[in-house]
Amino acid sequence: MGTFNLNNLFSRFNFHAEISDVHPVGADGQLTSSYAFDDPEKVRIRTYKGKLVKGKDPEAQKVIARRIGEMDLDILAVQEVEDIDTLRFFVTQHLGSAYPHLSLIEGNDPRLIDLAVLSKFPVGAVTSWQHAVHPDVPGERIFSRDLLEVHILDPRDPDQHLLTVFNNHLKSQFVDPATDREEGKRLADERRTRQVDTIVRIVGERTRPDGSYVVLGDMNDTPDAPTLAKLAEPTHQLTLTEALAHPEETRQPKPDNPPPPASGSWTHRFKEAGQPAKYELFDQIWLSKSLTTRHKGSHIDRRTRHSGDGSDHDPAWVVLDL
Repeated sequence: MGTFNLNNLFSRFNFHAEISDVHPVGADGQLTSSYAFDDPEKVRIRTYKGKLVKGKDPEAQKVIARRIGEMDLDILAVQEVEDIDTLRFFVTQHLGSAYPHLSLIEGNDPRLIDLAVLSKFPVGAVTSWQHAVHPDVPGERIFSRDLLEVHILDPRDPDQHLLTVFNNHLKSQFVDPATDREEGKRLADERRTRQVDTIVRIVGERTRPDGSYVVLGDMNDTPDAPTLAKLAEPTHQLTLTEALAHPEETRQPKPDNPPPPASGSWTHRFKEAGQPAKYELFDQIWLSKSLTTRHKGSHIDRRTRHSGDGSDHDPAWVVLDL
């Protein structure tokens, strides 16, 4: 099972038309415009911050589909999918309907990027935690997107629970250039820390100490970052181990200066103008104590271009003997 940020898997149609009317931007940052065609009817299209959100490039879709097909996982947690219809179409058209069990609940992101789980195994209960709050900010939904909880059933006996997947996409590192950089970073780190606090609380309440579960996804920070510290802190309820410390890479990374980590433990590359590239393990797989003894291998599908292949993230997965 693994995790892959699909980098804006949108299915928006790109129309050629004239804008006849533009409505004010709402409090959520969305702008709805009416586009006039030769037909007297109008199509209403939602945009983000005044810009039309375009569908993901067809070639990029083919690339991420190829990578998913080559991994051939039983369970794949993904991030940045527009909606369930987009996911169904992608799986049908590009993956040959390889994943019959799809779970996606639209969450909190104003850009409309959601979390999903693709599974070849039967799925039981699916729970969204998008309404969860943190005690420090009780009036605000704490998750930028969601914490998606999916129960995976045993294909040998669908009445039996096999494991639970907790899919995440935490607050990004992005800071609006129009704001103070240091303050923006502080606020982003603070929110990510509170998100992790909430994940630990929810997972602790929803699982048993000897339970089989995985906390994974795009954490937007490194496993040893202070913002993620509580994931690594064992308690009487939770003992999580990050499984990608020494992964096997599908190919050698492209040469760079400085070179990427020799351990291969990275899934995201960021290159700021005039600065050396940063290689970081943003996409993580944290295993419960009972699953660490069943962990047989860790892998990362390595990109062929510095900018990424179909996504700016590389997918990662683990092999578990259940």
